Amino acid sequence: MYEYEKEKPKLFTDEGQRAFLKVRDNVFHLLKEAGAVRMTEALRGSTGDSWFQLACVDRMVELGEIRERTIPGEVAGQDRVFVKS
Repeated sequence: MYEYEKEKPKLFTDEGQRAFLKVRDNVFHLLKEAGAVRMTEALRGSTGDSWFQLACVDRMVELGEIRERTIPGEVAGQDRVFVKS
């Protein structure tokens, strides 16, 4: 089961930062295009551990770069929706 706190340390490795920036660039591009982004589209084009990919988006929320519009736990993880903060 996905746990952000377990995945978070990976974000601070060189490889993790590169992956985070790739996801972040994609999210910002999609937000500019549509104003909102679903998790599925946010992670499109990313490869690797799916839990880590989710952590990349959750890190953006933690940093205040985006905010979640869906109620956590009310939708499947891939259907979570985010907007720019």
